[in-house]
Amino acid sequence: MKKIELDIVALSHSVTQSHNYAVVLGEQNGTRRLPIVIGGFEAQAIAVAMERMAPNRPLTHDLFKNAFETFSIDLKEVIINNLLDGIFYARLVCERNGEVYEIDSRTSDALAMAVRFNCPIYTYEFILDAAGVVLEEPEGSGTAKKASTTRSGGGTGTASTAKQRPTKGAALNTYSVEELTRLLDEVLGKEDYEQAAKIRDEINRRKEEG
Repeated sequence: MKKIELDIVALSHSVTQSHNYAVVLGEQNGTRRLPIVIGGFEAQAIAVAMERMAPNRPLTHDLFKNAFETFSIDLKEVIINNLLDGIFYARLVCERNGEVYEIDSRTSDALAMAVRFNCPIYTYEFILDAAGVVLEEPEGSGTAKKASTTRSGGGTGTASTAKQRPTKGAALNTYSVEELTRLLDEVLGKEDYEQAAKIRDEINRRKEEG
């Protein structure tokens, strides 16, 4: 089957499942989007890698990446290869010493690994036909936007464009960019990657508007 390459175009709170998040994959050179509901831990893992944050200690997916590199295993691509009863399935396509191996994976974990290895993400036409949505409005710049539709998906990390209070009595939009940058350093030191992702979203929003 022909593979269709996807990019991660959005990461936000799920609008249908309050305790989960939605990652939206976009068809390259196309208008179809594939929304997938994932858990908080995996959303956090994806956001940390996308924002190039540096945890004080390796997260689980960083550990897997370090193990792959230690044993000379290269993650070549991720394929979302099936959709059964609303659940997406994925495989990691790896290469070691010229041999190719495929490893079964939850889609959320596969995406967290893909952003760390900077490898392509693929799916098939029948999956986009069944679960994809057509983009009605043009996308802006490469920053993440809220997904308007979500589908069930495997996995449970944290990132969201929703604003929450970083400290008592102060919302993110009340901080200057300099204050947000200092606050970002503080929360990274505390390994609060959920709050760090929100602060980084606010900083990026300010830069776009400025």
